[in-house]
Amino acid sequence: MSTQRRTLTKSLAALTALLALAACSRAGGGDTAAGPTGGKGPAAEVRLGYFPNVTHAAALIGVDKGLFAKELGNTKLTTQTFNAGPDAVNALLGESLDATFIGSGPVINAYAKSKGEAIRLVAGATSGGAQLVVKPEIGSAADLKGKVVTTPQLGNTQDVALKKWLSDQKLGIGTAPEQVNVTNTENAQSLDLFRKGDVQGAWAPEPWSSRLVLDAGAKVLLDEESLWEGGRFPTTVLVVRTEFLRDHPETVEQLLRGHLAATDFAQGNKAEAKQVVNGALKALTGKSLGEPVLDRAFDHIELTMDPQAKAFPRLAQDAVAAGVAKEAADVAGLVDFTLLNKVLSAAGKPTVDTAGLDKK
Repeated sequence: MSTQRRTLTKSLAALTALLALAACSRAGGGDTAAGPTGGKGPAAEVRLGYFPNVTHAAALIGVDKGLFAKELGNTKLTTQTFNAGPDAVNALLGESLDATFIGSGPVINAYAKSKGEAIRLVAGATSGGAQLVVKPEIGSAADLKGKVVTTPQLGNTQDVALKKWLSDQKLGIGTAPEQVNVTNTENAQSLDLFRKGDVQGAWAPEPWSSRLVLDAGAKVLLDEESLWEGGRFPTTVLVVRTEFLRDHPETVEQLLRGHLAATDFAQGNKAEAKQVVNGALKALTGKSLGEPVLDRAFDHIELTMDPQAKAFPRLAQDAVAAGVAKEAADVAGLVDFTLLNKVLSAAGKPTVDTAGLDKK
C-alpha cells in the first residue's frame, strides 16, 4: 500500500471514530436539551395539554388565537384538556401527551415517579391565583374543625397547599369532629356542593375561587400569595416529555415562541385577553364567566414566563408535610431553560434563573 493511500485510510478511520464519539455524546446527554441542530428535526405533531382555568390563560389564548399554530408551522397541534394535574401527569408518563401546562405539585410528582427521567420544566405560565374560600361564618383555621373542604384532585397543587397549611395550623385531616374533612372534587362540582351547603370551603384556583366568592357567597379565609415571599408562587408551568425535548428541540422552541406571544398579548391587551379566555372557557365548559368574576380572577394572577425555579425545593418539602409524599423529591435536573432563555433573549427580554436545578 502506498504512503498516500495509508495516510488516507488513517484519516478516514480517525474521522469515523470522531463521528461515533459525537453520536455517543448526543445520545448520552440526557441532563440537558438537545441544541437547535440536534434531535430528529421538527415533530410531525405536538400533543399539548392544559386546563379550562383562568390560571391557564396563556394556553387558552395561545390555542384560541392560533399563536401556537402560527409558530409551529407544519407541525400539527393537537390539544387535550384536564381537570387537574394528576390526570395530565398520567397522560405524560403514558406518552399520550408531549407537553402540558400544569401545576407545580404534579410536576414534582411526575419527576420523582420517573426517577428524574420523564419530564423537564421548560417555562412558567402563571403566578398566584389560588385561595382558600369558606362559608361566611368561618373566621379562623380552628373553625374548620368538623368541616368539609375540597381540592380539585388528590395530590394536585391546591391539594398539597391545603394539607401543608392545615399541618402548619396543627389541624388533623379526617372525618372526626376535631379534624378537617378534605375531599377531592372537580371544581364545578365543588361550586354546586358549596351552594347546597354540603361543603364549607375550598382551596381553589381561578376562576373557581372567584366564582365561589361572587356567585356562591364565600369569603376568603386565606390567599395563598400571603404564604410566599413577595406574594409570588408558581401556580402553572409548562413541562415537556424529556424524550420529545431531546428529539424535537426545534418544535419545543416554536411552542415557547407561541407561549411568549400569548403572554405578551395578554399583558398588552388585557381587556381583549379576558374576552378571549372567556370565549375559550365557554367553548370548553359550556359556560362563560360573568364579568365581575372574570375581572376578579384576572386581578389575582400574574402571567409570566418565569417558572420561579427557586420555589420547587420548598414545594417538594411541602408535599411531605402535607402527607402526599413520604420523602422530599430531589428536584435537581428538573429544569431546562436553554430554549426558554434563547427565546426570551431573541425577544429582548430578561432571561430566567434555573436556581441550580438544571443539573443533577
